[in-house]
Amino acid sequence: MVDNIPVHVDPARPAAPTLEQVAERAGVSRSTASRAINGGLRVSPEALASVEAAVTDLGYTPNRAARSLVTKRTDSIALVVPEPDERVLSDPFFAGTLNGLSSSLADSDMQVVLVIARPGESERTVRYLRNGHVDGAIVVSHHANDELDRALQISRVPNVFVGRPLSADERDVQYVDTDNVEGGRLATQRLIDRGCRRIATIAGPADMSAGIDRLTGWRTAIRAAGMSDDAVVRGDFTMASGTIAVRELLARFPDVDGIFIASDLMAAGALSVLAEHGKDVPGDVAVVGYDNLGVAASTTPPLTSVIQPVVAMARAAGARLLDQLNGAPPSPPLIFAPELVIRASA
Repeated sequence: MVDNIPVHVDPARPAAPTLEQVAERAGVSRSTASRAINGGLRVSPEALASVEAAVTDLGYTPNRAARSLVTKRTDSIALVVPEPDERVLSDPFFAGTLNGLSSSLADSDMQVVLVIARPGESERTVRYLRNGHVDGAIVVSHHANDELDRALQISRVPNVFVGRPLSADERDVQYVDTDNVEGGRLATQRLIDRGCRRIATIAGPADMSAGIDRLTGWRTAIRAAGMSDDAVVRGDFTMASGTIAVRELLARFPDVDGIFIASDLMAAGALSVLAEHGKDVPGDVAVVGYDNLGVAASTTPPLTSVIQPVVAMARAAGARLLDQLNGAPPSPPLIFAPELVIRASA
């Protein structure tokens, strides 16, 4: 029978210190010790110092579940990525985002929960965030039709977007970004300065601010140079879409001699197709990418690329979310200036 199962207790293993022992050591009540450990609310500086000393002396570790009941906080934030699983696991942009976010939380007790909001599941994602599972959210790779920015604004869950939001009024949403318009212009100007006369672009998705803004930057430079801006094909920031897009581009615009490609992954796919077609890069076709993540230096030839400071952006987003959780007022958008790294492709 279950009642007869023996319970073995290791007599050599010391029992974990309790909250009552902390209170006794500090010379305060149990409730005062609890308040001191869970944020120091309504506790005198002297009592707080005594409790902190007792915690250190005894090696006391607060019970996270009990602490959450007191503070109404989970000590966790969600990194929300509205993309398919395989994209999240293969794109270096998301690894850089996680790296930056983790570093911004290193000095806090916060943990990161990865939430992959698959297409069509934004309502389910917001319901999860709103139901108290996390204290706030960082959203990356936002698409207009997922409407996460508008839904999070209504839910009042603290949040920061990495990338300019699209469906809600951007004045009502906190976000960090890079100046994608200027980045697209810089990339295109590099091709113009090299002497390219028929410059195309493989643009990003039309439902993402990065796709929209980098295309705007390309058009700004092309029109300023008096060139035609009709050579546009879109991809979805993946390597596979870059191979498909450049095949279409070469078929429709065989005289192209320069291509601005709105992500390094798409550019890596495009370079392989250009090689298949016997196109020398940069002799026949010069190529500039965007992101300057690990793939840019490993392509053949190495890729000239616009820096998107993903780690710094995610770090800044994490810091802003922590500020929100600590009661700070909203901050204006933080926009990083783009830079061009010149390599052999252009």
